[in-house]
Amino acid sequence: MLNEQDPITGITGDVSSQPVPQFATAEYAGASSEERCRICGAAIANEYFRVNNQMACGKCAGEAREGQPTDSHAAYLRALALGAGASLLGLIVYSTFAITTGWTIGYLALAVGWLVAKAMMKASNGVGGRRYQIAAVLLTYAAISVSSVPVAIATQVKQVSEKNQQIRTQTAPGNTKSEDTAANGADAKKNDQSLAGALGALLVIGLASPFLELANPGSGVIGLFILFLGLSIAFRMTAAKPLDVDGPYSITV
Repeated sequence: MLNEQDPITGITGDVSSQPVPQFATAEYAGASSEERCRICGAAIANEYFRVNNQMACGKCAGEAREGQPTDSHAAYLRALALGAGASLLGLIVYSTFAITTGWTIGYLALAVGWLVAKAMMKASNGVGGRRYQIAAVLLTYAAISVSSVPVAIATQVKQVSEKNQQIRTQTAPGNTKSEDTAANGADAKKNDQSLAGALGALLVIGLASPFLELANPGSGVIGLFILFLGLSIAFRMTAAKPLDVDGPYSITV
């Protein structure tokens, strides 16, 4: 064996028996090699805990256990209110896009599910759970399905407008027969009553629209699948997310 002096450390001995430097981990002069809490940065001497698989000191682990987000009636009501607002916003965006472009893009259901869940978790300060998940799914479904109602109304209004335009075009300017005027007035009144009376039926039909589209199996099945994905996003995002605290563990030297 050769006893040589290390030119850097000045240590004399068997060079081949010296530990190989670990260049993958940088160590700086004056820095301690002891373990530290990943939350507060304090040194950990004898034992440590894990908070969501992150090393933590006893103080931070205790605060994590005591600081678990707690559910309350007020938090749930806030989540419902903001979630309902997000659902309404999603309905408006979804239906407006369909009305203005004439296209129905089912993948917008994914964005609606994300929007509703994000709003609910924001309002509840991160509190989730089963009732939040159920509410998020229902609000997402309502926004996506009922969006067909404004689209149907816009279509019906357009058809009525075109029909009235045809009636006005077919009526000669010089025609002053009272019976024709009365007939036209009766038709317009009938159209207004039909539009108003159809709102309730459209709401029910709107809620059932995802399943009614199964009349066309190809697009109907695809639409239901995309709807399911949107509901799944809302369900997962509003699940309870407790802090996982375990330990203590001993530090082996």
